[in-house]
Amino acid sequence: MKKNSFLPVTKFIFIAIVLLFCENVIAQYQSAPQSRSPFWEKVQFGGGLGLSIGSGYTDISIAPSAMYNINPYLSTGLGLQASYVSSKGYYDSAIYGASILTYINPIPEIQLSINLNESRVNNNYQTVGGGNYSEDFWNTALFLGAGYRTGNVTIGLAYNVLFDENDNVYGDALMPFVRAYF
Repeated sequence: MKKNSFLPVTKFIFIAIVLLFCENVIAQYQSAPQSRSPFWEKVQFGGGLGLSIGSGYTDISIAPSAMYNINPYLSTGLGLQASYVSSKGYYDSAIYGASILTYINPIPEIQLSINLNESRVNNNYQTVGGGNYSEDFWNTALFLGAGYRTGNVTIGLAYNVLFDENDNVYGDALMPFVRAYF
């Protein structure tokens, strides 16, 4: 008799678990698709790419970034950057780092930018006598820029206020840019 009284309780627990599980599956099946969270609705990904190839010269750069649009006038974000420059028989340089970005759009067509960039620089030089020497150091750059914005693309010019011609990082304080965000 004890065996028979235990069986209905086991059946009841088993059926309750199955129904509970089925209810959960059905509820998930019938629910509307989840929309992205409000945070991700304001995030854009993009950045810049660069390629310059010439007679014995190569310059390749990539700078992906993510921006959070605080409002239509202000966005902030983080970026990465990597570049490789080589001039055959003279030098090669590898630069990689991270950036803190801020974009200000006083009107939709104009974008002002602040880009604080910290980079690791590895330069290798070949001397005329066949010798080599290298330098590895950190470089900080602060670019203030302005550009014309149309849709997702901005074209403009930035000025490195921390430029030092002895750093052997940037050839000039002024730097043209093209960036796109989606």
